[in-house]
Amino acid sequence: MEYLDFELPIKELEEQLDKCLAIGEDSGIDISDSCKKLEIKLEDTRKEIFKNLNAWQKVQMARHPSRPYTLDYINNITQGTFMELHGDRNVRDDKAMIGGLGKIGDQTFMFIGQQKGYNTKTRQYRNFGMANPEGYRKALRLMKMAEKFNIPVVTLLDTPGAYPGLEAEERGQGEAIARNIFEMIRLKVPIITIVIGEGASGGALGIGVGDRVFMMEYTWYSVISPESCSSILWRSWEHKEEAAEALKLTAPDALKLKIIDGIIEEPLGGAHTNRAKAYDEVKKTIVKTYKTLKRLKSDTLVERRMKKYTSMGVYS
Repeated sequence: MEYLDFELPIKELEEQLDKCLAIGEDSGIDISDSCKKLEIKLEDTRKEIFKNLNAWQKVQMARHPSRPYTLDYINNITQGTFMELHGDRNVRDDKAMIGGLGKIGDQTFMFIGQQKGYNTKTRQYRNFGMANPEGYRKALRLMKMAEKFNIPVVTLLDTPGAYPGLEAEERGQGEAIARNIFEMIRLKVPIITIVIGEGASGGALGIGVGDRVFMMEYTWYSVISPESCSSILWRSWEHKEEAAEALKLTAPDALKLKIIDGIIEEPLGGAHTNRAKAYDEVKKTIVKTYKTLKRLKSDTLVERRMKKYTSMGVYS
């Protein structure tokens, strides 16, 4: 278990509790009262810390190395029915962008999302979750397939941004993302979008146009990362915490600005502390939202989606 800086008081109490339990077992002395007091103190400390997280701390939570990624969610909520589909039929298969068909109950969904790696080798393999143009073109191919067979689309966002390399620009990174936004706006099947980690810039928006958009509690969604914002405005990363506050990138901020439609509650301490509960909350959100969207005709879906995005940033 890895701990962030602000989680160190929790780490210390957990270590004390483990020692207390170990002493009780080894010595045969009843010290259950002391252990119980430590458990209560640990729970209170955890509640106090996570009740008062600032914007930068939520950014850190979204990047937590133990946090579940896209394939973790898909494999668990589809219970082994997921079939991954590969390639953009043009250049290659982008490993940072994954997609395929999976079932929740009797309903088939097209799942699409960015996938990060768990260690150095898999992070390089997945390009740190930063998709190339062929990744976005693969995503669009799968969305068009879903439209053809009237299958709803679920996109899971978790990326530090689209890949900014020279070769990505040569193959049309900007055009690929813009094309996806254009095509998703008029896709004739329901689209449910969930930010499960980092929702950064056009890299996220390239698969982030949805009829309903949700953010998990400890995630962020913004046009730029706090570090990049700080380096542009202050020529240094030292002001990243100040930038995070100014960007209004947390889930409550996005909900207040009507950029998203709802917040998915996470287990106390983050999704990684109780993965089963996090998967269940995401699954319930998808099922409940689809029940509402499936009643709408395709023309109504497109009309509402277009109105939703064109009205953003408009104030009277």
